[in-house]
Amino acid sequence: MAARLEESPAGNIEALYRPTHDERARQRAVSMLRKHAIIDLREAMRADYEARVAPALGGQGQPRGGWKAIEAAMCPRPSYRFYSTVRYNAQEMCYLAVQPAIERALPAMIDVARDLARRCPAGGSLTLDPGLAMPRYSQALDVHLTPGWVYREYVPDDVAQGAVVSFGGKVFTGQHPYRRNRGAVAESIGYWVRQRFPSLRPRRLLDIGTTSGGNLFPHVATFPEAEAHGIDISAPVLRFGHAIAQHAGLPVHFSQQNAERTSFPDGHFDLIVSSFFFHEIPLRSTRAVLRECHRLLAPGGVMVHMELPDEASMSDYGNFFWNWDTRNNNEPWYTAYREQDPLALCAGAGFGAADCFKLLIPDLQSFGADRYARFMRGEIAAPPHGGGGWFVFGAQKR
Repeated sequence: MAARLEESPAGNIEALYRPTHDERARQRAVSMLRKHAIIDLREAMRADYEARVAPALGGQGQPRGGWKAIEAAMCPRPSYRFYSTVRYNAQEMCYLAVQPAIERALPAMIDVARDLARRCPAGGSLTLDPGLAMPRYSQALDVHLTPGWVYREYVPDDVAQGAVVSFGGKVFTGQHPYRRNRGAVAESIGYWVRQRFPSLRPRRLLDIGTTSGGNLFPHVATFPEAEAHGIDISAPVLRFGHAIAQHAGLPVHFSQQNAERTSFPDGHFDLIVSSFFFHEIPLRSTRAVLRECHRLLAPGGVMVHMELPDEASMSDYGNFFWNWDTRNNNEPWYTAYREQDPLALCAGAGFGAADCFKLLIPDLQSFGADRYARFMRGEIAAPPHGGGGWFVFGAQKR
């Protein structure tokens, strides 16, 4: 084990991921192919809709039959079929492109993660539950077309899926696969929370569905006074995330738990967050998680969830576009979640209706602090979700 640890100075598990020249070239090509699909082919599909399909459905504003009529009309069209083919295959290739380098490094990655879990030099903790029942919805499909999704374990103390989701996600978003994700979502949410709730000084914060902590770590920087916790049902992603946190000197507490029912006591947290989580679970589980959030929040505490915009917040064409993932991306709960009113979901979990919110917030990195201040004063609007803005919903507990 010592020889392997020497390959990773100071236990940097990410440094063990070393794609070859050809592997990096492949990953960049996949990123560009996906970008071509979601930008160029997306625009070509919309132009085809506006020129040829919308007039037959009664015009751009309120087509007869809503987004489902748009979907029925667009599915046979070459623009939709070509867009879908390229996007689907590029999605698969994002994760396949990182697997060779991960498989070469996997024994050393496991050694590093195991060693850091034993020593915890930065503090924090890693608590796993081998007896945790895996929800069927997490195992029935490879969500996002990710082979093995987050749950699959192949060897003892496995971290493979943590690495696949982490590095494959960077190919997915067009980042260079050997650079750290800057956590734009969490950075933006944390900044907004600081502005919107200036008196909030969280003692403890919780990230649900944390995977490897990519959207938890920025909250540690935003709220350094808070004890940070992240939960997920998957052991491999938690092992991988814990190793990253230990190397970075972040005393984060990771635990393997189902967010529908956790082991934390009532009122344990002052801030609960999540990123792109609820559309990946059934609606009954969404309701259970939000009830659990209400139980876990202390009076005055806040929950903020970044998610897909609900259908009421989008145009019919926008709903047609976003709901593509239900049929094509192994996310069967996608449309059912988006049909709900987030405010009603929060109120149904026990929060006061007047204390619930949903809105678009700007991406801090691209918007900048000066424009963000104007947004907070109500002078300018946030960009659309996925185009420089993030859709969030949540509530404050009274």
